[in-house]
Amino acid sequence: MLSDPSYAFLKRLLDTPGPSGYERDPARVWREEAQGFAAVAADTIGNSYAAAGPEGGPGILLAGHVDEIGLIVTHVDEQGFVWVGPIGGWDPQVLVGQRVRFLGRAGPVLGVVGKKPIHLMKPEEREKASKMTDLWVDVGAATRAEALERLEVGDAGVLDQPLLELPNGRIVSRAIDNRVGAFVVLEALRRYAERPGAARVTAVATTQEEIGYQGGGALVAAVREAPVMSVVVDVTFATDAPGGIEKKEVGECTLGGGPVITRGSISSPVAVRLLREAAARLEVPYALHAAGRQSSTDADAIHNAGRGVATVIVSIPNRYMHSPSEMVSVDDLDRAAAIIAEACRAVTAETDFTDR
Repeated sequence: MLSDPSYAFLKRLLDTPGPSGYERDPARVWREEAQGFAAVAADTIGNSYAAAGPEGGPGILLAGHVDEIGLIVTHVDEQGFVWVGPIGGWDPQVLVGQRVRFLGRAGPVLGVVGKKPIHLMKPEEREKASKMTDLWVDVGAATRAEALERLEVGDAGVLDQPLLELPNGRIVSRAIDNRVGAFVVLEALRRYAERPGAARVTAVATTQEEIGYQGGGALVAAVREAPVMSVVVDVTFATDAPGGIEKKEVGECTLGGGPVITRGSISSPVAVRLLREAAARLEVPYALHAAGRQSSTDADAIHNAGRGVATVIVSIPNRYMHSPSEMVSVDDLDRAAAIIAEACRAVTAETDFTDR
């Protein structure tokens, strides 16, 4: 079970806006928390690092990306309406009618996403899905000059949705993907630091995963740390909600059913075994996921960085991915941190990651 201070940190981290490329504020929250039990650093791409355990021991990298999807200002018209593009992968349908919080140069700038009212649409328009270019953000400005006093092209924003607590230990946030991963790796490091093993463990809150077609911050972190093993924490699709999710294609995992361990082409069998053995020792339930090719996570950049890294992915079941109301179970976060810390304690200088 998460401690009260850890849970308070989780809520603070999730509510702090930080889309890809603009992760400064949540990264600062993460580093501030890490300073209580780890050696903390940062790099020029925005990654944040926290390390614990004996110097000179085998290196383990725990990676969770701290960015979230968002919006970026592309144009301000003469009437003061703000036009935006996506940061990361959006379904434009979820943007209609939402409230937006821009990271303005003098502080937050609030607005609402506008669209032509359904009453004024022609019948054929009503049948069409909204596109990003059909939507604008109204920040209450009467002129372009007034809007530009607070915003300019290139400013980023997020949907203005604070964390919501629901029954059964479930939380809802716009930033679940994947700030919960950044939380889990730091929580795992906190627990490892309380009872360290032989390994030097570094947690990293990586940047730019949602736009990381070239590896994002994860590639930089892997090259910098050159670990022998890496655990990447991300979210995966919960398959226990309506909507016709095909379990035969994406596997089966449930909210509260425990973390998900990925087996597949980029997964190290040794690292997978260490995680599964840790879960067995702690009697923690988990599910398995199969990935025959890439994983679409930071692991894709980490596993073949430098001389290669024995990599495993631990995922948190997530409902309503890439929406303002993503949902996870706090129990799954706690269990993921527990098995990762336990697996790290099992790594020694004699652990043979070439034994595939």
